[in-house]
Amino acid sequence: MLFAFMDTFYHSSSYRKPNRFSVDIQWFAAEDEGRTEEATEYKIKKAREEGRVAKSTEFTSALTLLFPIIAIGILGSYIFDNMIEMLRFFLYISPEVDITTDAQLLPAFFNYFLKLTLPIFGVALVAAFMGNVFQVGFLFTSKPITPDLKRILPNFGKFFKRAFFSKEAGFNLFKSIGKVAIIGIIAFLNIRMEVDKISRFVDTPLWINIITLSGIAFRILVEAALAMLILAIPDYFFQKKQHKESLKMTKQEVKEERKMHEGDPLVQNRLRERMRELLSRNMIQNVPQADVVITNPTHFAVAMEWNREVMPAPTVTAKGQDHLAARIREVAAENDVPVMENKPLARALYAEVEIGDVIPEKYYEVMALVLAEVYRMTGKSAEAV
Repeated sequence: MLFAFMDTFYHSSSYRKPNRFSVDIQWFAAEDEGRTEEATEYKIKKAREEGRVAKSTEFTSALTLLFPIIAIGILGSYIFDNMIEMLRFFLYISPEVDITTDAQLLPAFFNYFLKLTLPIFGVALVAAFMGNVFQVGFLFTSKPITPDLKRILPNFGKFFKRAFFSKEAGFNLFKSIGKVAIIGIIAFLNIRMEVDKISRFVDTPLWINIITLSGIAFRILVEAALAMLILAIPDYFFQKKQHKESLKMTKQEVKEERKMHEGDPLVQNRLRERMRELLSRNMIQNVPQADVVITNPTHFAVAMEWNREVMPAPTVTAKGQDHLAARIREVAAENDVPVMENKPLARALYAEVEIGDVIPEKYYEVMALVLAEVYRMTGKSAEAV
């Protein structure tokens, strides 16, 4: 508000600067349950603390599929060398040891197992972590895993309606069919490209066949993972919309929350009225600090003050009618406070603005002109206010 008034002030003239058998799939829409109001900041924050956030599991799953596959492609020679080494080791000691009693087999097994799986597992873990952080930021809560009897004994009627006759169920069905179809198409196209090589497997060495099949499988996995990642984008926006819908509130819930955080509106109004009464009793003492008194000229008087360091816009510090207006003009004259006659402005401010309140934005322009004239007359600069 301060910047809006400053802009107006410095650009003033003195400162240039269906049928009955149809099934409605939106049985779970918030409006049907009376929840038509947008969620408040408090409810959104509380839901986040409880772990209820907009998140697409498809996005996280796609990342945990894509990055480990890429890691396998990069670390392929390392994995293959360790597999050959492991095979040689166990074949070498197999004639000499008893697998039921020899203690060296178990450490050797775990050693090779960690060498083969730990890099891929680490990449998958990082990918899953980043997929969640990218969607919801850093969030840790144990609420989702806390035992809840409502989850153990759900409302079966509502559960089946939601599972089979809701927008979410329809979207999930379409998404599942789409994934199967896309993966099938990707697999078909990749195999079709290599059908000539596959048809000659009988005449080619085993190792060449293994390399060819591995390449086909790797391409299918990478392309399928990329396709799943692309499909996760609309799923994320759908989940975000569903989450926003699930947090909607009834009008009564909004009122109750407002009472809880801001207090009863009736009490607030009474406190506000009491504060205005106190300001009205002491307002004559505020007149000497005013920048200008705007008059009618005899019936109304409104004292205005603007300290831009603490006020967003000019503020009414005193106002009065008839005898009280005369007293305000008298105190202003005794303290060399400028008195400006502006009948429409004086009437409007007296009627619309309470003591201690800033003026409405619609009066910024005319108030800027008044203050500019006052500063011109008194020689005071706007920067000194």
